[in-house]
Amino acid sequence: MGAPPDTHDCAWRTEAEALRRENAELRRENAALRTRVVELEAKLASVLVAMEALERRILGPKSEKMPPPESEIRRQDDGDEDAEARRLAALRRRRERGALRDQLRRETVQHHLSDEEKHCPRCGGIADRPLPGKETVLYEYVPGYFVRQIHVQDKAACRCGEHIATAAPPRKPFEGGRYGAGFVGHLIVMKCADSIPLHRLAKQYQRLGVPMSRSTITDQFHAGAEKLAPLSRRLVEIVARSDLVQADETSMRMQRPHRRGFVWAFLAEDLIAYRFSPDRSGETPRAVLGGTLGTLVVDAYTGYNRVTDVEGRERASCLAHVRRKFFDALGTAPAEARRALDLILDVYRVEHEAKERGIVRTDEHLALRQTKGRAAMDSFLAWLQTENGRHPPQSAIGQALSYAVNRGNTLTRFLEDARIPVDNNASERALRVVALGRKNFLFVGDPEKGENLAGLYSLVATCEAHDVDPVAYLRDVLLRVDTHPAARIDELLPHRWRPPITVEMP
Repeated sequence: MGAPPDTHDCAWRTEAEALRRENAELRRENAALRTRVVELEAKLASVLVAMEALERRILGPKSEKMPPPESEIRRQDDGDEDAEARRLAALRRRRERGALRDQLRRETVQHHLSDEEKHCPRCGGIADRPLPGKETVLYEYVPGYFVRQIHVQDKAACRCGEHIATAAPPRKPFEGGRYGAGFVGHLIVMKCADSIPLHRLAKQYQRLGVPMSRSTITDQFHAGAEKLAPLSRRLVEIVARSDLVQADETSMRMQRPHRRGFVWAFLAEDLIAYRFSPDRSGETPRAVLGGTLGTLVVDAYTGYNRVTDVEGRERASCLAHVRRKFFDALGTAPAEARRALDLILDVYRVEHEAKERGIVRTDEHLALRQTKGRAAMDSFLAWLQTENGRHPPQSAIGQALSYAVNRGNTLTRFLEDARIPVDNNASERALRVVALGRKNFLFVGDPEKGENLAGLYSLVATCEAHDVDPVAYLRDVLLRVDTHPAARIDELLPHRWRPPITVEMP
């Protein structure tokens, strides 16, 4: 028989096994806690970056905001040639402003000498020998005014007593209305171009001697929108048929229902079309661009996927959005973010060169992109692959890297076509007037009123893009749209419109 087991040795082994299990459990808990700490640190860094970006945009000075690529390129390339180019550009702007001043209505005000001023203090004689006058140029503001026109229609009776002839009545935009087309055009432009709320317009009109209630002004505005709806819808159709379209959206509150709606901007070269929708779903891009082919330049919002899916448009991503992500990461990863911004700036430097040489959207521009532009993008993409995965995914720099890498080939689409812009800034600029209006008049009444506003935005913005006076344009088309042949409606669109020829009576 063997020796009986040592009780003390068994107890020691049992205790050692329990300690090993406890140690293993503590190690697992420690590893889990470390992982949790890393996750929380990444989330904290992300929150701090978001707070920093928000403070910079809302409270910080403008110098802390992301500078445009053009200004950074000019600042870095500050040499004698650039200084001379800036001097010539400033001279050109002064000449353009001078040309605009020359177009102002001229008014000569004669200042006559008084008897006291004619008296000579030396000899006591009278200064009566005329000399060339001294001219002083003064720019003065003359308040605008409205005219209360009284139209008198001639009437004549035939000697037979059976017929009375009456001259044609004045043309009006709305049957039975009391306000002319120029008046309606003015209030539309004040709201859609200058973002002045209609209740402020009512106060201005009151001061100018035309007391109008806010409801009357609102009725005139929406009546004008409904009359011009065939033109704004046609503008949307033309933009949708374009081979290259840029799109973006921004929110605007509604009163009924009380929630956020959205204004969408669709651009095709110098044509701008807006649409309003009660939500941000992809239904609006599908309704406008569904079934069309070409290229769509947009940000990463998935609502545009309905247009860029199979057998749809090719998607081109916005390099400015990528740049903005890295700019927001400067606070937590300055070295990596600055490197990314410098590489992106090299891409914009190629576009700046094309603009300076005057070859934008030409074959020469495409050749420049496929050499210098492709080299700059290849350097940026290679750096992305090197850095991707080295940073916590929830950190600002990790999110920026992931955002850029996930864009894939859509980020380099502009290298294949000189017409495709490197970013979507044009559509963002088109929405600035909407953002300003959102601050001033806060909301639209309902989806129908929102669509009216979007339609008028389209016409006014396209007028401005083609240097067309929107008031003169609206004054004319409000009187012609009802009788103009539908097959020739394109003639009344802002980019095709020509001012009516006026014949002066002798």
